Amino acid sequence: MASPRDQPPATVDDSDETKEVSIEQERRASLVQELARTYTNQSRASAPGGATSEHNDHVFDAQSDPDSPLNPNSPKFDARAWAKSLVALAESEGTSFTSSGVCFQNLNVFGYGTTTDYQKDVGNVWLEGIGLARKALGHGKSRIDILRDFDGVVRSGEMLVVLGPPGSGCTTFLKTVAGETNGIYLNDDAYLNYRGISSKEMHTNHRGEAIYTAEVDVHFPMLTVDETLTFAAQARVPRHLPAGVTRPMYANHLKDVVMAMFGISHTKNTRVGNEYIRGVSGGERKRVTISEASLSLAPVQCWDNSTRGLDSANAIEFCKTLRLQAEIFNTTCAVSIYQSPQSAYDLFDKATLIYEGRQIFFGRADAAKQYFVNLGFDCPPRQTTPDFLTSITSPQERIVRPGWEGKSPRTPDEFAAAWKNSQEYRELQKDIENYKSAHPVDGPDATTFRAKREAQQARGQRPKSPYTMSYVQQVLLCLWRAYRRLIGSPDITIGQLVGNVSMAFIISSVFYNLPMTTGSFYQRCALLFFAVLMNAFSSALEILTLYAQRGIVEKHDRYAFYHPSAEAFASMLMDMPYKISNSIVFNLILYFMTNLRREPGAFFFFLFTSFLTVLVMSGIFRSLASASRTMSQAMVPAAILILALVMFTGFVIPIDYMLGWCRWINYIDPVAYAFESLMINEFSGRRYLCTSFIPNPDVPGYRDIPDANRVCSAVGSVSGESYVRGEDYITKSFRYLPRNKWRNIGILFGFIIFFNGIYIALTELVTAKKSKGEILVFRRGYRPAQFKESKGDLEATGGAITPAVPVNAAVTEKGSESEKQNLKHVNVFHWKDVCYDVKIKSETRRILDHIDGWVKPGTLTALMGVSGAGKTTLLDCLADRTSMGVIYGEIFVNGQVRGKSFQRNIGYVQQQDLHLSTTTVREALNFSALLRQPASVPRREKLAYVDEVIRLLDMQEYSEAVIGVLGEGLNVEQRKRLTIGVELAAKPPLLLFVDEPTSGLDSQTSWAILDLLEKLAKSGQAILCTIHQPSAMLFQRFDRLLFLASGGKTVYFGDIGENSHVLTSYFERNGFPLSS
Repeated sequence: MASPRDQPPATVDDSDETKEVSIEQERRASLVQELARTYTNQSRASAPGGATSEHNDHVFDAQSDPDSPLNPNSPKFDARAWAKSLVALAESEGTSFTSSGVCFQNLNVFGYGTTTDYQKDVGNVWLEGIGLARKALGHGKSRIDILRDFDGVVRSGEMLVVLGPPGSGCTTFLKTVAGETNGIYLNDDAYLNYRGISSKEMHTNHRGEAIYTAEVDVHFPMLTVDETLTFAAQARVPRHLPAGVTRPMYANHLKDVVMAMFGISHTKNTRVGNEYIRGVSGGERKRVTISEASLSLAPVQCWDNSTRGLDSANAIEFCKTLRLQAEIFNTTCAVSIYQSPQSAYDLFDKATLIYEGRQIFFGRADAAKQYFVNLGFDCPPRQTTPDFLTSITSPQERIVRPGWEGKSPRTPDEFAAAWKNSQEYRELQKDIENYKSAHPVDGPDATTFRAKREAQQARGQRPKSPYTMSYVQQVLLCLWRAYRRLIGSPDITIGQLVGNVSMAFIISSVFYNLPMTTGSFYQRCALLFFAVLMNAFSSALEILTLYAQRGIVEKHDRYAFYHPSAEAFASMLMDMPYKISNSIVFNLILYFMTNLRREPGAFFFFLFTSFLTVLVMSGIFRSLASASRTMSQAMVPAAILILALVMFTGFVIPIDYMLGWCRWINYIDPVAYAFESLMINEFSGRRYLCTSFIPNPDVPGYRDIPDANRVCSAVGSVSGESYVRGEDYITKSFRYLPRNKWRNIGILFGFIIFFNGIYIALTELVTAKKSKGEILVFRRGYRPAQFKESKGDLEATGGAITPAVPVNAAVTEKGSESEKQNLKHVNVFHWKDVCYDVKIKSETRRILDHIDGWVKPGTLTALMGVSGAGKTTLLDCLADRTSMGVIYGEIFVNGQVRGKSFQRNIGYVQQQDLHLSTTTVREALNFSALLRQPASVPRREKLAYVDEVIRLLDMQEYSEAVIGVLGEGLNVEQRKRLTIGVELAAKPPLLLFVDEPTSGLDSQTSWAILDLLEKLAKSGQAILCTIHQPSAMLFQRFDRLLFLASGGKTVYFGDIGENSHVLTSYFERNGFPLSS
């Protein structure tokens, strides 16, 4: 520990005094320079022969050498050599990467809510107000403990694997470490130490230094992989760069290296895509997410199930890359992994196991298995260590050693108590105390960390700001991305422009070439009313646009890439060209086709006012979107607002007819001010010939009356004049005064500044919707009488304990005779020489290359391969679901070419669980059965079959639950069961395609899904299933394997055999011996 003399001087508190600020800045600058000199001297002393300049040449100039191991575009690229070279270069330049660790003690996390909720609808939404009032008074609010008494320490350069089933608290633990505690709370005595940095400081001043990467992939789908990662790299470029290296050069090099590390360099110019826009494959998209987070260069990284969708090879490579970062850059990584391969688990230093919110182990990863063996549990021979550890949390899966039946812990509390009383726990407490002594909060390590962080920030950036770039740099970078988004997907913009031009022609044709007479008064007013409304509401769709990007902006804000307001400001600037061009084209057509006032000044004033109206309403709609947390919260007030603006503009209800209690709406209606200015601009200073007089000269007996005794029938007329002054008409009809013309323009400018300022402020202040945890939502009156809140403690409640299923054991549940009869099939499906070509930028690319295979009833066929090998594409081709490209080859059903009714005879379970969130589970199944089963089947029989499907899938407990969204509705496993059930309800007579049913699930849930598929196969259903990262025990449950390599080529097709003997023998005969 450092002596008091070694401690840095006390920092000066923030003050508004200029003198104090300058002293503080000078002190920080001198500290940074001192650190720079120290690191420079150390690096020079350690560099052999003073070869520090070589690192500069090798790292950033290596891309000119195609054979350099430091060139990310070279086939000889060596990630470890590159990392060491970059660190040496940074040290030679007097800088270094920030590093940190994390120590936590007495960590308890809790929230408020319930395990179930009721769906809100028109009939019961008023009850929500009563519920909110009760919560405000402190009633109806129950505390839910999520994490209890967690202790641990992960030092700089160490990796922690977090294990536990879904719902156990793994995600909450990782979020807590990364500081994402929106909606959850920490106890007051919780201790968190980030190597001298307190929790509050780390998650405010240094937010981007501890990041959490969720398992979902949220990106702009229209951007390419290169553009997505270039943006992330640019956002974290440090201020001090090696001599001769520019910001774009540094960012592009780092981006190329990360793409090479994660094997996505070949997707550089491919769109990222999503569930609805075609792009890279699911596994490649996951690697884009990983690459983006890696480019943040955060010293503390929390990865939540980031291997979801990756094949085993890429999952292991991901963990190897994290191992490399930890060793070379001293990063600290905490990773939760479901179905972890053994080789990936062996890369971690420490492991922790969570059981229903209780920590039941924390220590060295290689000691975790022995700890539970010592507690009396056995690990099956072919079970990996992570699967064994996860199985401990399941009464159905854990195996108690004979003689330990009454001694081993059974409940979560008993496991936690055993952990607290263990020798490993006492050693952990000593380790924590040593860490606290070596790295006291606000000690020397904290000063060093702050100085390094400040050295990375842009010039002029606040030292306490978590962002690396200055605000102007953030806006410019977001502006570049907005431009790339526009170029990448111009369809919406062009479509809106074409639509508005069409509307301009339609409206203009209705009011074509209006005459300069009093007979056109009403038409002119109506025309100006429609014109101002079309301009005002052309920005209404911006609400949808903002919600589409909201998740991405929130993620980047957590990474400290940029202020949300910087993205908001950039989006407003990028929308300007479209708004300007749309205003010009729309109003130009409308103005001259309808014969409005053809004077230069009047036309440009019309154009200017219309454009200001667009900007005002854009600010209003954007503010509504930013102020609300859900789409429905924004659309309801938007609809009411549009109605109010239309009614109180002054045309539908003139001012004289407005009731006193609602007159105020007209005062705050920006469209009303724009409409008044346009009316004054059109009518003021013009004379309109009268078309109708009183008395009417066309009536016999009134033809000889002098003009002085006649008066025009239009409002604003003067006796004896054959015309009506425009200003008189609008003054008497609408109370519009010509002097208000430019006053209203000033008011519109005020509205623009106000609402756009509100929008900018709200983007910074309004946080994302708070998570309620995983709860089931029921309709009122349909909630089960006794809903089970916990399923893990079967032993304590005396429930039946199902033993772990052996590798080759048959499924215990066979299903009822009716189920077997309903699912019995005899059709054989096979394909021969299937090829699939797509055209990408005038180049034909072969995705599938001469694939053969078959599927027969009663069997489970696995389809495996690396990410991007074409597994999902093959399913799409076989299921006749492709919409582009050319398919070659032959596909047969019982030896006959598949017919037009083929799609009706199959079920296709997509990887994405896409359901209507407002329906219940039973309604979704009924809908599928009623519409997809033949019309000859009676309705009663269809609904009875739905009941059988519910029993078959074990969904009785939540059959009346609303599907909802993740967190408030079905969980991941329940959604996957429903997705399979929707296809089964159609009663497919041929076969069932299943695309990655276990992706993102833990080993227990994956086993349950395979139980279900095997049950279906035993009942006679033919199943072709793609699968990622299967464990040995899971893989053994398949009958046959079709294995694809990159490029869609077949590596193997045939039986797997007992203990995979047939499969392994084939590869051994062909020169690939089985590793020990």
